[in-house]
Amino acid sequence: MTDTATAAATDWQVWQTSWDRQQEWYMPDREERFRVMLDMTEALVGTEPLVLDLACGTGTITDRLLRRLPGARSVGVDLDPALLAIARGHFDGDERVRFVNADITDPDWPALLPYRSYDAVLTATALHWLAAGPLTDLYGRLGDVVREDGVFLNADHMTDESAPRINAAARAHTEARKEAELAAGAQDWVAWWSAVADDPALAEPARRRFSLLGDPRNPSGVKPPDDRPTSTDWHIRTLLRAGFAEARQVWCSHSDALVAAVR
Repeated sequence: MTDTATAAATDWQVWQTSWDRQQEWYMPDREERFRVMLDMTEALVGTEPLVLDLACGTGTITDRLLRRLPGARSVGVDLDPALLAIARGHFDGDERVRFVNADITDPDWPALLPYRSYDAVLTATALHWLAAGPLTDLYGRLGDVVREDGVFLNADHMTDESAPRINAAARAHTEARKEAELAAGAQDWVAWWSAVADDPALAEPARRRFSLLGDPRNPSGVKPPDDRPTSTDWHIRTLLRAGFAEARQVWCSHSDALVAAVR
């Protein structure tokens, strides 16, 4: 079977679902943050927005966006060949969706986009892979990507660092839950990527992903930078310095938060 035939025969929804289940092992409240993200999108820019799905991965946000707001359009941008292969397969034939392969730490990445500005830029559980310097630069460039009165929404690992005992207790509780679910058969990050590498339709994009971004099956070699921002306040201050008119937290759990910034 040719690579094209193999891809055509692949059930991309199965891969989307397995990605969701793997991510929910880390974040059981994952769908709640998407709900609030889309609430804020609809409230601020309406029911038919042009959206940039930033660091889109498999297109999780785009999937929820189009189910919630079928008149929306989405451009997904990511660097990961394997995740983009799943996204492109899943949305094949949907004229509302386009994908761009780009490195969002490259200063010129916005020039690769099909539109100059967007009603909303949405991202989730992705930007914690960037250190403070590159993330500050990215926030600065988003000022030219989000239209005036448009919104940027980032749901990621951010917390209130003023309560260390509460944070430590929450982390311990989360780790105990994850261990119990893993023992019961939950799939973690390493196991998911092992399955990707073993799938004939994804083996080649996975090989390119491992070469470009590191092999997730070796977690010690692929981890967020030590100087990544973890404070919600840091994100709000940095977005305001980048030229956004308003920024605030609009949702949080004990470990994650959703920040909204309006141009």
